[in-house]
Amino acid sequence: MKTTAFRLTAAAGLLALSAGLAAAQTPAPSTPTPSTTTNPDLTKNPENTGRAPSATEATQDKNLKEWQVAKSAKIGLAQAIATAEGKAEDNEKGKAIDADFEKADGKNPAHYSIKVVYPSGKLVEHGINADTGELYKSENQPFERYFTRLKVSDFQNAKVSLKDAIALAEQKAAGGKAYEAEVEREGNAVEYEIKVALTDREQEIKVGPDGKVKND
Repeated sequence: MKTTAFRLTAAAGLLALSAGLAAAQTPAPSTPTPSTTTNPDLTKNPENTGRAPSATEATQDKNLKEWQVAKSAKIGLAQAIATAEGKAEDNEKGKAIDADFEKADGKNPAHYSIKVVYPSGKLVEHGINADTGELYKSENQPFERYFTRLKVSDFQNAKVSLKDAIALAEQKAAGGKAYEAEVEREGNAVEYEIKVALTDREQEIKVGPDGKVKND
């Protein structure tokens, strides 16, 4: 009986020793390594990336107003106008007479819509990408549809160009960025109405036919 009991005790000890060795050889579960994959939310929310959103990205927030989106555009209004005026029609160079910034939609990127009138009286609306500066579309427009009180000759005889008026407006609103320019008749000449995007608001500045900035 003592011999049998001894054998059973020895066998139990061997089993326990084997189990202990097996447990010791089993590697401990590793702690999961934090993923280095780019957070997809960063691509949707440019503010988290530490950089300013482009005009196109900014339009993802439909609650933003045009002047707020225009502040992030890589291309300024004056540059967009220069591109539009550089597009000749029938070997004629035109003059920009109206400009609007428009947010991106399902068909167009964030862009400037520049209306250019040519010596022949032809009016063409050019679309300039606000992030690349490229001209991506041109459409003929009836002059009378937009300018019922103005004639082609009014723009041709203007002493101050739209680009000049924009430069004066941005100088008046130090640090501001012009994003829209409209014209209206002032006596026998044209007057420019420029909208400038500031840090926290927009400002409207009028430039007379003599090139003088009018008081607010």
